[in-house]
Order: sequence, then C-alpha cells, then structure tokens
Amino acid sequence: MDRALLLMALLAVPAGPPLQIPVPATPSGAQPARDDPDRLYADRAHLPSARRAADLWEARGASDTRDFEAAWKLARACYWLGGHVPDAERRREYERGIDAAKRAAKIEPRRPEGHFWMAANMGAMAESFGLVAGLRYRGAVKRELETVLAIDPSYQQGSADRALGRWYLRVPGLLGGSKRKSVEHLQRSLGYNPDSVSSHYFLAETYLEIDRGADARAELRRVLDAPVDPDWAPEDREFKLKAARLLETLGVR
Repeated sequence: MDRALLLMALLAVPAGPPLQIPVPATPSGAQPARDDPDRLYADRAHLPSARRAADLWEARGASDTRDFEAAWKLARACYWLGGHVPDAERRREYERGIDAAKRAAKIEPRRPEGHFWMAANMGAMAESFGLVAGLRYRGAVKRELETVLAIDPSYQQGSADRALGRWYLRVPGLLGGSKRKSVEHLQRSLGYNPDSVSSHYFLAETYLEIDRGADARAELRRVLDAPVDPDWAPEDREFKLKAARLLETLGVR
C-alpha cells in the first residue's frame, strides 16, 4: 500500500469536513483537569475539552478585563472551535475569537498574540462565509499579520508569514493577491521551522495553482514525512490527512 493510502487507513477517518481525528489518550489515561484551561486546550482534539477551555478563559476575562493571557488564549481556542463545531455555531465562535483578540491587542499592543489570532479568526470568517465576509476582513487580516511581522516575525515559528502566504493565494490579484508573494512568504516561514506541516501543505496548494505539480507533490510528501509537533499535534494530524487525500486526488500511488 502506498504511503498516502496507508496513512488514511491508519487514521481511519471518513471523507468530508469536519475532520474527525482520533483522540489520543491523555497521560495515564486520565482526563485533563476540568479547571485547567491549558491542559484542556492541549486535549482540544476532544471537542468538549476545547469548549470547556474557551469557557474558562472567557470567564477569566470577564472577571478581569485586563487579563491579556485569557483574552488571546480565548481567541486561539475560538479559532480551533470555529473549524470543528457544527456549521450553525461557526460564526459565533469566530466572532467571539475576533472580539477576544481585539481585547488582547488593546491590552498589549506590542505583543504578537492578539494581532495574530485576530487575523486568524478574521481569515477563517472570510474563507467560510462568502464574498461579503471576504471583502470585510481582507484588509484587516493583512494589516494584523504585518503587525505581527513588525513585532516578532519568529512568533509561532513564522506563523505570520505562513498566514500571509495563504492570504496572497486566496485574495484575487486585483485586490492585492499574488501567487509569487504567496510562495515567498511560505518559503520564509519554513526558515523558522523546516518541518512545518502546515507551511508545506499551504505551499503545495500554491504550487498547484501555478501549475508546478511536481513541486506540489513533493511538498505533500514532506507533509506526510514530517514529524508531528507535540504542541500542534491535532493540527498536524489533520494536515497529514488532507495531504494524503490530495495526493490520492492527484493520482499518486
């Protein structure tokens, strides 16, 4: 069996969003502490844990409106939830994430977290809810990501360059998009982490758009070969699954 099909068989995940990734057991088979949002978020592949983490951070922020950590971590959790909750709940989670990130950026404007997760939630809204949302958030997403680059381009292993690479791919050329700049930003992000599963996957998408099929397939194989980052294990597993599916679509055996 080829590598892509083997990975799909091992993950045993049905086709179609939302992806249902097998939930790894927590250490010693124990459930994460119900009052520890960081431990709960680490268990985010189990959706109730992610919901509970978000609720705890939201409560902390309500009791202390200057709690920077609660604000940006709520925004991060909402971004994850928006990609995994039922469709009827997605907009609410992304909007909650945008509001939380705005609070974080106001509390600590010279820290990257609020700006980045604001852009992430806005970008997800733009991709998920059509042309109106895309036009509404297009400029703000780019502005916030460029702010992160000005503050700390290495934040989360080059996440701002990674996200800008996707922005330049998704936005039409007449509105500022550029496939050349998409490649440049994604390659730059790989300078911070050459094994980044998400950067390799997004770069493969861009290569497909510019008819560089061989390069795209090479990037997808890198996604499958890269080690899973313990801090981003749920995301990495999803990207590996998507890469396996895409390689199969491309007829790679």
